[in-house]
Order: sequence, then C-alpha cells, then structure tokens
Amino acid sequence: QVQLEESGGGSVQTGGSLRLTCATSGYAYTARCMGWYRQAPGKEREGVAAIDTSDGSTYYADPVKGRFAISHDYAKNTVYLEMNNLKPEDTDRYYCAADASLKKWTMPWVEPYYWGQGIQVTVSS
Repeated sequence: QVQLEESGGGSVQTGGSLRLTCATSGYAYTARCMGWYRQAPGKEREGVAAIDTSDGSTYYADPVKGRFAISHDYAKNTVYLEMNNLKPEDTDRYYCAADASLKKWTMPWVEPYYWGQGIQVTVSS
C-alpha cells in the first residue's frame, strides 16, 4: 500500500517561491514515477511535473518549464517541487501522484494510480 502526503503549500505574492513536499509511505514498483498535478474548480486537471525515480527522467508542463524543478530524495522516498517566479495563474490545488509510467502526466484522459489529498497554492498579484 502506497500513501502520499503533501505539505508546503500556502500563499505568496507574484514572483515568490514555494517548495512542495510529497512524502511516501510504503513502496511499490508501480509507484516509481512520482509527480504533481494541479486543478482549480471548473478547470481541467493538468500534469505539472514528474520524475521517474528509477532513472531520473523528468517531465515538465510547458507553463512551468524554467520556473519549477522536481527532485527526489531516495533515502526519504520524498519528492520535492521547487516553484519559483510564481504567477497568479499558478494558483491551484496541487496533488501528488504516483504511477508506473511517466507518460501518464502527458495524457489527460488517464490518471495515475496513487494520489495524495492535495494542497492549496495561492499566488496573489
């Protein structure tokens, strides 16, 4: 059984930074790809960033490239999302997710198998 727990959200002003943390309990090979989605009420869910912890491959959505960075602490089995130069359009509820395939983050019609409860990020102008 794999459980994911997010922390680190909050409110910042435009241009500020936040770091999201996704702590994992349990292990499964089917959860080796870990990352983040975001969704606001009335909006489609968007895969933001993900990392394949088996080889370090990463994925970033175009709107966050150059501003967000995902990393994995193998010893803690924890994934981090460093978010810099935040913009109001980054305001969303962010969800940690895990799956066997990094490609899930590029396919809006499917979803990863494991999910966290989500955490709010608010960027004010």
